[in-house]
Amino acid sequence: MKKNKIILILTLILAAVAVYFIYSSTSSTLSSKSKDFAIADTSAITKIFLADKSKHTVLLEKKAPGSWTLNGNYEASNHMVNTLLKTFLRIEVKSPVSKAGRNNVIKRLSAIATKVEIFQNTYRIDFWGIKLFEHKKLVKTYYVGDATMDNMGTYMLMEDADDPFIVHIPGFRGFLSSRYGAIENDWRDHTLVHTEISTIKSVKIEFKENPDSSYIVTNKGKSDFSLTQIPSGRVITNYETVLLFDFLSKFRVLRFENLITDFTLHNKDSIIKSTPFVVLT
Repeated sequence: MKKNKIILILTLILAAVAVYFIYSSTSSTLSSKSKDFAIADTSAITKIFLADKSKHTVLLEKKAPGSWTLNGNYEASNHMVNTLLKTFLRIEVKSPVSKAGRNNVIKRLSAIATKVEIFQNTYRIDFWGIKLFEHKKLVKTYYVGDATMDNMGTYMLMEDADDPFIVHIPGFRGFLSSRYGAIENDWRDHTLVHTEISTIKSVKIEFKENPDSSYIVTNKGKSDFSLTQIPSGRVITNYETVLLFDFLSKFRVLRFENLITDFTLHNKDSIIKSTPFVVLT
């Protein structure tokens, strides 16, 4: 009896493996269609790689829901990542490229396209609710070109496919290539400070050209703050509480506007050595 049970269990396992490979083969055939650009389950995406012809690369890796790293060095912008994930979900083929324009589009793609690789967590066995052997799998690779003449579509080509397509998002007026940029700085989270008012110990504002206007706000605990003038050290007691809390609330999320990347080292040194308008500590 025990031997029969073992044989039965082995038979079921082998059957499950066989069905998996049959299913996998069918799915693989379907997903390799030259116009299948969309991703139905974006929540399973764990890694996205973008590379352009100028050797710029962006690697986005999922740490947790709503949290992605950029090239292993920075926090990625949630807004940018969410926009890209929504693009993966909603893109559709608008039309094939005409035979007359096919060669020109392919030539253009070979010169300026951005390569896109999308990875998901999948299971080697996923059958009837049984999920075993989780691993990261490259599920889609395609190339994103520039916009059509009317800016209402974007040229894309699936890897190993012969024919490119014009792709769009139904209801969206515009092209999609800008969502696939491979410039690292464009994907960086712009947050400098992200905190709660209760965790702030002090905030000091120093006006270098008008030092008498400088002040420091100190957290005394239990939503009680003091306001002290610098450099006199005079404690100001009749301040507007609402205005003070409005000032502190700005540090809940403080972001930079843009990164300056096109200046020389000399200009950077000049900026650092110049007298600042205000110093925030």
